[in-house]
Amino acid sequence: MKHACVFLADGFEEIEGLTVVDILRRAGVEVTTVSVKEDKAVTGRSDITVFADKTFGETDFSDTDLLVLPGGMPGTTNLRDYAPLTELLQRFHREEKLLAAICAAPMVLGGMGFLKGRKATIYPGMEEHLVGAEASTDRVVTDGHITTSRGVGTAIAFSLSLTEQLLGKEKAEEIRTSIVYGHN
Repeated sequence: MKHACVFLADGFEEIEGLTVVDILRRAGVEVTTVSVKEDKAVTGRSDITVFADKTFGETDFSDTDLLVLPGGMPGTTNLRDYAPLTELLQRFHREEKLLAAICAAPMVLGGMGFLKGRKATIYPGMEEHLVGAEASTDRVVTDGHITTSRGVGTAIAFSLSLTEQLLGKEKAEEIRTSIVYGHN
């Protein structure tokens, strides 16, 4: 079974984080929501408090296939400033394991130098944070093992792209049809 971790920090964009969790779980991916603080209660940018499955320190990442960074402010900067997470991101990047970031969160990957020479996207107006990347206005961009997306309005497309990367086109289309996304 494929395993993904979605990281939650105070100020995260609820739709971006929880849409990924929902879509991937519908597809049969084991998803762990991970708080980057000592407490499992994490309050998003719209003042919605959710309880993460685990704290970072409780999580075993050895069987994880995908790391996901939702955007939102100050959620993105809280993720960026959490050293244990950036160390994990560096390891995954070295091993070319799947990394994904949406909205403002691609700035974390850009700031770490992961986007140099790649095509990437980010929330409009934040393109300078895609350090060394070819900025795109596409809803979702995958270049190698890194997927980026633009924001709340692209969260379903982003999640379906991650589903396809983990489980194949057929499963992604099955989920797309079941949620009546892009169909009349």
